[in-house]
Amino acid sequence: MDVIDLSLSATLLTLFAISLASIISSVTGMAGGVLMFSAMNLFIPLRPLIAIHGIVQVFNNATRTWLLRSNVRWSMCLPFALGAIIGAMLTTLVIAQYASEFIPLLLLVSLIFYTLFKPRQLPNLKIKDQNFFWVGIATGSLGILAGAIDPLLAVFFIRDDLDKETVVANKSMMQLITHLTKVPAFIYLGFSFIDNIELIALFSLTAVMATWIGVHLLSKMKDKLFFTLMWWALLLAGVRVAYQLVELV
Repeated sequence: MDVIDLSLSATLLTLFAISLASIISSVTGMAGGVLMFSAMNLFIPLRPLIAIHGIVQVFNNATRTWLLRSNVRWSMCLPFALGAIIGAMLTTLVIAQYASEFIPLLLLVSLIFYTLFKPRQLPNLKIKDQNFFWVGIATGSLGILAGAIDPLLAVFFIRDDLDKETVVANKSMMQLITHLTKVPAFIYLGFSFIDNIELIALFSLTAVMATWIGVHLLSKMKDKLFFTLMWWALLLAGVRVAYQLVELV
């Protein structure tokens, strides 16, 4: 059973990282989740971290989704939800105790750099709404194995037919769904949320407050600047995932 006990300095640094990450996620549409995960990993071991990061991201993304609820496109989010539940269940019951992170992260970093640097004649990853079911399966599985779902979702949202609010609203809804699947998954795998409730509550409240600030800043931003920031944020996330791969080799 994992009970996390952080020093005061570690707690304050983690709260600062959570605040910064939540604002970045709201303003750029991504990268905040990876930043938050990386900062928390300095003080919290990987296995309990995936569970704690997941529940904090539930509150973070729920806040962002609620504030931008008029932009949620259910025709893509509902198929995604079904896929994410299936992916998380299969991974929890069959794969999680045996699988390496290497293959999922390798596929993820390949998708990221394809999206960022593909030649113009190659197609964008612009899929039909119902095909987000398959994105859900991949995201639900990756969320249990590695925790890094933000960059995977982002590659399907760098497209010219969505405005910034629609991108952030639907990506936040999908992240909310995926992180919710982690709660029963990690209870099944033996993690106790109750034993870490004070730390989780403190982290979650900080994330909610910072998200509200971030969504306010998003409303003031031009679409062109948003997608430029999203491109750079995805690049930084890709470098981070590539570094994780090197560490696993």
